[in-house]
Amino acid sequence: MEVTSSSGRLLFLDAGSGIRGLGEDADGLDRVDVLLTHLHMDHILGLPFFAPLLDPEVDVHIWGPISTTKTVQERLSRYLSPPLFPVRVRDLPSVTFHDVPPGVFELDSIRVIADLVCHPGPTLGYRLEDSGSVVTYLPDHEPALCSSDFPGPAQWTSGYDLALGADVLLHDSQYTDDEYRERVGWGHSSYTQLLEFAHLTGVKTLATFHHDPSHTDEMLDGMHDWLEARADGLEIIRGRPEVVIEL
Repeated sequence: MEVTSSSGRLLFLDAGSGIRGLGEDADGLDRVDVLLTHLHMDHILGLPFFAPLLDPEVDVHIWGPISTTKTVQERLSRYLSPPLFPVRVRDLPSVTFHDVPPGVFELDSIRVIADLVCHPGPTLGYRLEDSGSVVTYLPDHEPALCSSDFPGPAQWTSGYDLALGADVLLHDSQYTDDEYRERVGWGHSSYTQLLEFAHLTGVKTLATFHHDPSHTDEMLDGMHDWLEARADGLEIIRGRPEVVIEL
């Protein structure tokens, strides 16, 4: 995920394999920011192949969830070191790491609100506000966890404050309802829960995210058809590579 602010600042949300291609298109920048929701492998896999990370002319800032045990830099060093990768964190030319607690910080024109959400391990969701537009990013999220009747009270729903009234919500859409019943606690949502969460928070546009890799294109089309038939005024964007959303 790449976000360009109203002032031209470039942000990257997580660092899966797709960040390699995005990094190759980031020529001429003197600073980039990477906001990590959590450190599971599918969200950091592309980080060492991100071209700005190896460019001494680019100031790279990596933001990730605070932990009670080790810093973001120390945790990422487990991956960015032999035998998993030949280059160590200490060898990167111009990188600053930030441990992010729940709260608010500013990145140029973007106001970033971070908060913990339901997913195994320390996991943040992000709300980005810029010039009256709001984007919420909840790629791995299980708001129905421990809820016998989802959705329940808004104030007890994980991610509610982050998503409330957002122009665009990018949200976990991994399971069918039958799949979810066998995977409660794995940290992901079913399509029904996704739609209920979007209606609960009053978002304007919902972009599906984090598809199950075992789902075929035909299956995904059917699931999206189901969503669109029940959208009730909510715009649905089928999450796929190279989608561009302008606000």
